[in-house]
Parts: sequence; structure tokens; C-alpha cells
Amino acid sequence: MWVLATLLVGVLLTLVLHHQQQVRQRAAARAALDELADKSFTALQARLVTSELLIRSVQTLYIASDEVTAADFQHFYANLRPRSLFPSLVALAYAQREAGPSGARYITRQVAPLEGNERLLGLDVTSQTPNMSALVAAQESGQPALSAPFDLVQREPDGRPIHGVTMRLPVYSEGPPPATPDERLARLEGSIAASFRVSQLIGGAFTPEALHKMHVRVFDLARPGQAMFDSDAAATVGSEGDFRRDLHYGGRVWQVRMDYPLLPERWSWSGTLLPVGLLISLLLASLVWSVAGTQRRAMELGWRMSRRYRESEERFRALNELLPALVLLADANEGRVTYANRAARDRLGDPLGQALPALFEDAAVRGRLADPQAGVVEQLEAVLRHGQRQRFWASVSIAHVELDGVSKLLMVASDVTEQRLLNDRLLHQASHDALTELYNRREFERHLGEVMAAIAAGAPAAALLYIDLDQFKLINDTSGHMAGDQLLAQLAMTMHEQLGDHDVLARLGGDEFGVLLPRVGSLEAAEAQAERLRRRIDGYVFMWEQRSYSVSASVGGVMLDKPGMHLHELFAQADTACYMAKEAGRNRVHFYSEHDDETARRRSEMEWANRLRWAADEGRLLLYYQELLPLVPQPGEGVRIELLLRFRDEEGRLVVPGAFIPAAERYGLMPTIDRWVIETALAHFDQLHPAGASLQLATINLSGASVEDDALADRIIELLGQHRVDPSRVCFEVTETVAVRHLSQVARFMQRLRAVGCKVALDDFGAGMSSFGYLKNLPVDIIKIDGSFIRDMLDDPVSHAMVRAATDIGHRIGLLVVAEWVTSDAVMQALRELGVDLAQGFSLHRPEPVPFQHD
Repeated sequence: MWVLATLLVGVLLTLVLHHQQQVRQRAAARAALDELADKSFTALQARLVTSELLIRSVQTLYIASDEVTAADFQHFYANLRPRSLFPSLVALAYAQREAGPSGARYITRQVAPLEGNERLLGLDVTSQTPNMSALVAAQESGQPALSAPFDLVQREPDGRPIHGVTMRLPVYSEGPPPATPDERLARLEGSIAASFRVSQLIGGAFTPEALHKMHVRVFDLARPGQAMFDSDAAATVGSEGDFRRDLHYGGRVWQVRMDYPLLPERWSWSGTLLPVGLLISLLLASLVWSVAGTQRRAMELGWRMSRRYRESEERFRALNELLPALVLLADANEGRVTYANRAARDRLGDPLGQALPALFEDAAVRGRLADPQAGVVEQLEAVLRHGQRQRFWASVSIAHVELDGVSKLLMVASDVTEQRLLNDRLLHQASHDALTELYNRREFERHLGEVMAAIAAGAPAAALLYIDLDQFKLINDTSGHMAGDQLLAQLAMTMHEQLGDHDVLARLGGDEFGVLLPRVGSLEAAEAQAERLRRRIDGYVFMWEQRSYSVSASVGGVMLDKPGMHLHELFAQADTACYMAKEAGRNRVHFYSEHDDETARRRSEMEWANRLRWAADEGRLLLYYQELLPLVPQPGEGVRIELLLRFRDEEGRLVVPGAFIPAAERYGLMPTIDRWVIETALAHFDQLHPAGASLQLATINLSGASVEDDALADRIIELLGQHRVDPSRVCFEVTETVAVRHLSQVARFMQRLRAVGCKVALDDFGAGMSSFGYLKNLPVDIIKIDGSFIRDMLDDPVSHAMVRAATDIGHRIGLLVVAEWVTSDAVMQALRELGVDLAQGFSLHRPEPVPFQHD
């Protein structure tokens, strides 16, 4: 009877659970259909938005170019390959606005692709009422407009007209975007259109699953009687539920209807719990039959396990005694230590009976452990103590455990004193200068950032002082760098004595120091403090090996009284003020004013302009080369170099381009300099590198002003023939900003040189953030990723992603990818893993003079 009763209850319970399971499955299926319908509607919206991006890219072509020829239009279409993304696309077209006797006409002048769309050329859009309505709507709103469905001019292969829609955008004349309908009409030059097969455009947005599980129809509410798309026109199935939503886009309203089929109510034996329930019932009956024998065997097993537990506890205690970590057990209620292993007894004496919180130095930790409401400290680093003598840092973990039914606190700790001391030492080294023990530049910038944040919150004005020792190089040259280092260390102590407790002194590099006066309050007080420092340095006499040196310094100051200034601006202003102090005769204090930057820059640029006008004639322009190294060398691969420009001043010192190129650009001297570089390099091409005639490629940089010179390309081609230089060994490099600013001119210049076999490189790729959009329209062979991304790629995920994206895109369109500013083997390995082709940087190869000038 007990067996039958158990079996009957099990079967009834299984049937109830099976019914509930069927109900849940039906609800889940309905929810899945609802979610699928919502996702399908969102996909249709996304398909229209993606189509809009297509015609906006065409609109950008017309905005960015003075004139778009038919060939340009076809090339642009070929680069986009839109039919790979939009199989429903019939044609891209541009209609030119033209005056006619009865008003404006819109004549289709450019069509892509031409094949199959020849009938569009010359078509007057005003002859197609739905198409013209979309054009007018786009012109009035300045936004994309959809037409009503209509029969397109094109035909299907069997001769039937194509039923489609057009999406349109206006093209306005040059200038800012028009704000009103009247302005838009006045500046309207034409209209861009993309025509689609409407059924394919809509149907392509739905997944096969959606079309299989739902009856999908889409109506234009302006014409509700006829569906633009019907996934199954013959469907007559009933509906469990339906989806009705209006899609507003481009001035049209489409109603999307999705009908769900009825879900049949039936029993499904798949996954039913009935067999399991019957089995469980039989097992329970068997259990009742054998319960008496099982109870006896369970008691015997319990005794054996109890003995094993005691043995295991003894082994656990023996193991704890041997552990190097400190292990303690304490009563969870009273907090008294009841067990301590050998390591704990060695470091803490005999802690048995002591309160566990008393072992901690920190009062906050003691209070938390003593308060049962505060919870247990799971893990922390704290100071443990043994009486009043011994203290050490430990990594501590505390957890609740149950032993013999009694709640305990288990504490495990390990000594981390040495690690803490090492961390403190490393932190000190990271924030201090090794020679002077002053703050370094990074720590100084952190303090400066905190002061600027305090000023933004209403704190009093502060001051930044930039101190540069006068004639410090003289001491290094006459007495050696050891003397210079000793002077810097002594002056650091001397200056520190003149500062208050809240002032910050740092060595910024070389013989340059920075002082931050966070509570100075006024310009007068800042000038007085700066003057005290200057006088103290001026009065200092440095003795070294029977020689004495007098020391002076030029001090530049900046008042920090305006929130929102960036740190690099503040340092630039302080540096300018220090420069003005040196220009005024050295050994003086000068505080920055708004006129200092322009005065210093103009004066410097004018001096450089005068020197550069005769630089080539006087033999002061020099060519250097820097090698580009392959990340994965190939057998027989030649040497590649980039030519760099240097200026040799009157004292024979070399000046890098950053000092004189801005002046050359401002005063229009760059075309002359570029022509000198081109003529000199091509005339001595096999003497640019020790490899001689085996040199594979030499890169020459060009400025924006040179690219604008239409005659330069012809001159380059003439020089190549004159000096018998293989054009494939010559590469011309322009920066991304120049390429974007002069897009059409740069493209023509590149095409002219590439036609004879020269290579073209795009420098600083990625710096302008517009590269990806313009790259496919520029005829280049090499891209050089901007060095700022390479420098930060190991620490900045965004920079790493930019390098990876630039490499992938470059390789997809067949370009050679070069990384600039490579500084370490770790960066080289990361670039090698991303597939970058070549690397360039001072750590790989420092620039060297070309052999023909060096000799």
C-alpha cells in the first residue's frame, strides 16, 4: 500500500509539473516572437539610416570638391562598392538644377553604374511626380526625403518596370549650411538620389527566421490599399498576435505589420518529467522497503567518518604548525585567540587568550573587529604588533568558520614589510629626481594640476616660476659633468631654504627648475619671492677643484589666477617669460604678459626668415637620412630611408627643422627649400646612403605650399630623367593635414607622380581623425601612422585600437604601413603582432648625414 501510494503521488505531481512546463514554453515562444518582431522593425529602421549614410557620403563628395566630373563620380562609386552593402540599390544619380521656360528643371547628369542605367542620363526629374515630391521635400527641410513607391525608368531583365523608391538629399552652393527654406532654395544647385527596389530594400532588412515565422507586410500609409512588401501574399493563417507600428522616415510613414501564427495546444513528450517521476516513485518505494537496513549501515558509516574527521583535524593542526604564514583561531563572540601556529607564536609571542583586535596597531581596525555589527574584515594590509617592541606590515585575511558547531574567526597573515618598503622606494623614485632628490617633472605637474583645480574651486591666486641657470654649459665644459651635477645638487638645497612649507620645488630637466607658490595671492608677492630666489642664486659661489664660479639664473613667472588653463599652456608661458628674461640680459625676473608670446615668436621668425633666404647659397642646408626598418625582414630586401633637413648655424651647430620651418612657412620660403631638397637629392641619389646604388627607396617630404605649385610635378619628372633616377626608388611624402586641406590638388599631384612610377606616402596618418574617410580617394602607396598613437599604444587601449585599425585598413587597400616614433623592443613586438610592415624611430636609427655632404 505504501509503495502504491508513493507511486500515485509521484505520477500526479509529474503530470502537474508537465502541464506547467507546457504553459511556460508557450509563453516563452510568444515572447520570442514579440522580440523577433521588435528586432525586425529596428533592423528596417537601421537599413534606411544606412542608406542615408550612402547618399550623405555622395553629398560630402560634392561639398568637398569644387567640381565633380563624371569620371570622379564613377571612381567614387567604384570605391564605395555600395551594392555589396545594398543589393537593392538600382542607381546613384545626381540631378543638376537648370532654369527652364516654365521654372526650374532638374536634369540627371551623372549616374553610377552606367550599365543598365543609361536611360537615366538626361532624365528630367520633374517628369516623375513621386520623385519630384521627394526632391522638393529634401530641398525644403535640408534632410533626406523618401519618395512614394513608383515605377522606375529602368527595366527588369524580362522587360517589366522596376517598382522602387528614391531617397534624396539636396546639394547647396559653397558656404555655411542654409538655415531657412528660402536660403535653401536660393543656394540649391542640384539633388542626389539613390533608387532602390522597394521590395528588396524592405525584405533585405528581415532575417530568414523572421520571414519564416511571421507574415510580414509593409504599407505606405499615403497608399494603404497596396502593400509595398508582402512576405507571403497567399497566407491565410490565423493570428496568435500581431505587430503594428508606424515607421516615420524621410517624410513618409510606412506601417509595418507582422502577424504571428497560432501556437497549437498539444502535449509534447519531449523533455517531459513523467519518466523521471515514475522512476523516483519506484526508488522511494524501494527506499521505504530498505529503510531499516540503511539506518544501521548509516550509523556504522557515521562512526567511521567521525574517526577520520578527528584524524584529519590532527593532520590539519600538524600542517598549520609547519606553515610560514601566521594562522590564528579566535572565538567569534568574545574575540579571544584560542589557537596560534608556530609562525604566529614566533612573531607575536604567545597570543593565546589575547583579544584578536589587540594584535593590530590601527585603532580603526581594532574598533571594527571589536564591533560585531561592523562585519568581519575579509582582507587588508595592516600593522601587527608584539607588545610595545616589534611591529611589522602584514597582509591579513579573516573569515568566519564553524568548528565542532562553534563559530570561530580564522585569521591568516603573511609578512609584507619588505614589499611595502620596496613599493615606497619605487614610488619615491618615480616622483623624485635622482640627483637633487627634488620632485621630478611628472610629480611637479601633478601638484600644479591640484593647484589649478583648487583655483577653479575659489582658492587664492598662485604662481609658477621657471628657473634656468645662466651659462651652466660653461661649468660642464670646463670642469666636467660631475661638477655640473654637484652644482645642481647644492643649488637645489639653497633654493629649498628660501621656500615656505607649502611651496613646491622640482627639477624639470637639465639646469631647469620649477617652483610652485600655491598661496602667494598677488603678482607683487610672487615677484618678490622670485627676486629673493634670483638674488640667493646670484650670491652663490660654487667651488670646484681650486676654481670658483659665480652663478646666476633667469626666472620666468606666470600668475595662476585664471581657471581652466591647460598645463602645457602654463609651461609654455613660463618658458616664454624665461626667454624674455634672457633676452633682456639674463640674471633677472620676468613675469609673463599677453604680449610676450607674439613678441618672442615674431622676433625669432623674422630672424630665421632672413637667415633662410641665403641658406642654400651659403651651404647651410644639410641633408640627413634615417632608415626605415622592416619588422619582418625578407631575403634580398633593400634599404629604405627618409631624408631629413638640418640647418648649420654660424657656429657650426646643427638646428632641427622645428626651429626654422614655422618661419619658412610663414614667410613663403618652403617652396624654395623643397625645390633645393628635391634637386640636391636627385642629383646625388646614389650617394644618399652607404648602400649606394642598392638603395631601394628614398622618401622626400613636401610642404603644402609646394603641393599647390602645379609646375613642381613636371619639374620632378624632368629631374628624374636628367639624372637617370628610377622613379620607383623615389617616394614623396605629404602630411595628412596638408592632404585633407588641399584634397583635389594633392590628388592631382599624386596621380601625376604615380603615373611615371614614383611612390607617394601619407604622413601623420590618424592625427586629423579624418583619414579613414579620405584615404580611399587619395592615390597613395604608403601610410605612416602618427607617432602619438605608437608612443602610447602599450598603455592606452584607444591608441592600440587606432594602430590596429589603420594597419588593417591600409593592408586591405594594398598599402605599405609604417610606424613612427618607435621607442622600444616591446613596441616593436606589439607592432609585429599587428602586422605593421616598417618601423622608424630614433631608438632604431639616429639620423646621419648623407655621404656626399659628410665627405
